[in-house]
Amino acid sequence: MLTERHLEIFVALAEEEHFGAAAQRVGITQPPLSQGLRRLEALLGVRLFERERGVFLTEEGALLLPHARRALAALAELRETGAREHADGRRLRLGLAPEVPAPLAADVAAAPVRAGDRARISTVTAPTASLLSDVASGRLDLAVVRHPSVLHGLAAGQVILLPTWILTPAGSATPAGSTGPDRPADSSGAAESGGPAESGGTAGAGGVAGADDATEAGGAVVRRLPVAVRPRGEAPAAHDLFVDTLASRGRRVETVVVADERAGLALVAAGQAVLVTADETLTASRVERRRATDPPLPLRLRVVWNPRRSGAAFEDPAATARLLEDALAEGAAR
Repeated sequence: MLTERHLEIFVALAEEEHFGAAAQRVGITQPPLSQGLRRLEALLGVRLFERERGVFLTEEGALLLPHARRALAALAELRETGAREHADGRRLRLGLAPEVPAPLAADVAAAPVRAGDRARISTVTAPTASLLSDVASGRLDLAVVRHPSVLHGLAAGQVILLPTWILTPAGSATPAGSTGPDRPADSSGAAESGGPAESGGTAGAGGVAGADDATEAGGAVVRRLPVAVRPRGEAPAAHDLFVDTLASRGRRVETVVVADERAGLALVAAGQAVLVTADETLTASRVERRRATDPPLPLRLRVVWNPRRSGAAFEDPAATARLLEDALAEGAAR
C-alpha cells in the first residue's frame, strides 16, 4: 500500500540526492529508507532513481516528482484543516439556492455572525431539491430555498418575496405591464418618473409571454422569445408556479432551459431569449432591464431546517432562521 512515508522518502531523496541526508531529513536510518524506496518503485512499476554514480532521478522519476509533492501538500492541508476545524468548534452549514443574488447571499450568510453568533459559517450553493435533501439528512443545518417546495417534514419560515427584472434584447418591445428600463414600478403601475407605465396589448420580441408571433399596433409582426429557465427538476413546484403565472394572460408559454443565469444572459444578449432575474446587477451590453410587474414574478424564498435532528450546530434553529429571514427581507426592501 502506498503511504505518506513512501512519498516523503521519494521527495527527500530527489532533493537531497544522498541516501544519508535523505534518511536524516525523513527521521529514519538509511536501511529503512532504501527498503521504502524499493517498495515504492515496486508499487509504481517504475525505477525512480539511478544509483550507479550517486543518486539521480530517472526520466520517470522526474515526471512523478511533482505529483508526489502535490500529494504531500494535499495531505498536509488535510491535517491542518482538521486541526483548524477541531479548534474552531461550532460550524453553521448553510445552503443557498442559486437564484439568490450574490450580494444578498453574502448578507444572509453573515447575518448570524453579525448578530453575535461565534459559529464558523460554511455555505454551499445548490438547487432547491438538493438543498432540501441535504437539510433532511443533516448535511446542512439550514437552507434558503425557492417556494413553493415539498418539504417532507422540514420546518420552514415565512415566505420572502424578492422583486425581479425582465432582461430583454435591446430594442425589443416592452412587455405588457412592465415599466421602462431599470425603473421600478410604484403601486399604481407608473414608473418612478411619474409618467405612465409603458404597456401594450401583446408582448413584443422581448415579452415574457413567449410562443406565437404577435402583431404590434403598427402592423409589424414580431417574434416573441422563449423564457430562459433553469431545469424544472431543480425546483419543480416553484418552476410550475412561475410558468403558470406567465401563462395567466392566456398566452402559450415557451421556455428554453439554461444551466444558470449567466447562460440565460448570454441568450438574451444574443437576441434568443428573455430572462427573469432577482439580481439587480445582472446585465450586458445590448440588454435592457425592466421590472416585472404585470404579472408580478417575484422570487419566492424561505428558510428551511430539520426540527427532528438532534445535536445540531446551534441550539435554536428557528431563531437562526429568523436572522436569515430578516436579511432576506432587508434585501427585498432595498
